[in-house]
Amino acid sequence: MAPRLSVIVPVLNEAADIREALAALAPLRARGHEVIVVDGGSDDGSASLAAPACDRLLDSGRGRALQMNAGARAAKGDALVFLHADTRLPERADELILAALARASWGRFDVRIASRQPLLALVGCAMNLRSRLTGIATGDQAIFVRRDAFPGFPDIPLMEDIALSRLLKRRGPPACLRARVTTSARRWEARGVLRTIFLMWRLRLLYALGATPQRLARDYADQR
Repeated sequence: MAPRLSVIVPVLNEAADIREALAALAPLRARGHEVIVVDGGSDDGSASLAAPACDRLLDSGRGRALQMNAGARAAKGDALVFLHADTRLPERADELILAALARASWGRFDVRIASRQPLLALVGCAMNLRSRLTGIATGDQAIFVRRDAFPGFPDIPLMEDIALSRLLKRRGPPACLRARVTTSARRWEARGVLRTIFLMWRLRLLYALGATPQRLARDYADQR
């Protein structure tokens, strides 16, 4: 039997985009892979919109780490793919992922930010280069991992993608796929591109210097 993917999509108030996000995953479902949506307490109807277009809809405590771990526990696939609701996989992503996991235990895609702003094109390139040099993946890059190699996301309110990458690096470097996922520019556009760039770099630097994820989460919330 061919290996099967479980695509886990954490959701919180994504009513505007969830139907489009799940429609984009319909070809994977048609090829036998499963899509699990984990709702963290949406109050905008996201869960009811998602239900007809996924294989499983789960309720969870709020927080991406909690939600993605809940999805992983329920998953039946041989490999897990963690996908943000505002990120789209490339064509035939399943083939790319399974080929990568034949040689590595985990990996991620390059990312493109969906914007005409040249600065955001540079941000995407910088994210890809940094990830390739450090072996650290971000959630925007659609992290994937063999189910038997998944240690669980650390239960922290921010930087869960970096913390997971550090755990997975103990097993080996990631497969860094040059095929690109496309992620929304809404995070940058909502706060301002330059402001968001400086904020994210500041938070990452503080995390590298030992600041707790709880403190960083408070700082991130204060900047909204």
